[in-house]
Amino acid sequence: MHIPDSFMPLSQAMIYWVIALPFIFMSVKWARKELDDTKVPILAALAAGIFAIQALNIPIGMGTSGHMIGAALVAIIFGSPFAGVLVLTLVLLVQGFVFADGGITVMGANILNMGVISGFLGYYTFVALRKSKLSITISAFIGAWLGLFVSALACAVEMYIAGTFPLAAGLTAMGLYHLIIGFVGEGLITAIVITAIQKSRPDLLDNSFLSAESGGVTA
Repeated sequence: MHIPDSFMPLSQAMIYWVIALPFIFMSVKWARKELDDTKVPILAALAAGIFAIQALNIPIGMGTSGHMIGAALVAIIFGSPFAGVLVLTLVLLVQGFVFADGGITVMGANILNMGVISGFLGYYTFVALRKSKLSITISAFIGAWLGLFVSALACAVEMYIAGTFPLAAGLTAMGLYHLIIGFVGEGLITAIVITAIQKSRPDLLDNSFLSAESGGVTA
């Protein structure tokens, strides 16, 4: 899902930078307001873990790869999708500039797909399901899976617009692989981690997530 520079013309890549930059700005603003000495180590640990799991690339074809993201997990733990955007931005910066994994000019598209789309969709799907009194485990699973799946489809559409590969083939390849990755990886890991935190350290989660059974969840 890391789009290389050669896969997208600069003019198109700049459009995604323009879309992504406000979210990056808001994520930095969120960090300045919400992060303290107790939360920074947790954020750093999550960033390191996400960096590690994203190193496990699954070749899809047409020069693309599939992997887990982790934005929804971060967003749920910190109670804000901007946390997911921040962590994925930091991870992608290190991957792009230090390890040449993913492009530099197209990093705006990668941040948009993996940080914004996956983080926001995964988080608000989780919140909506908790409002409907679905269990925190299932809500986390579905939110993370859906965020990953839709971001993969968005990547395929962007590659089609760039003329990199056909729309049907791209949607099929990216969608099918990430459908599976979402079930056995993204969704499962997110559900396990969130459930474990709920049982062992519920103080790390937003109280509204824990009180859904009594109708206490607020967006």
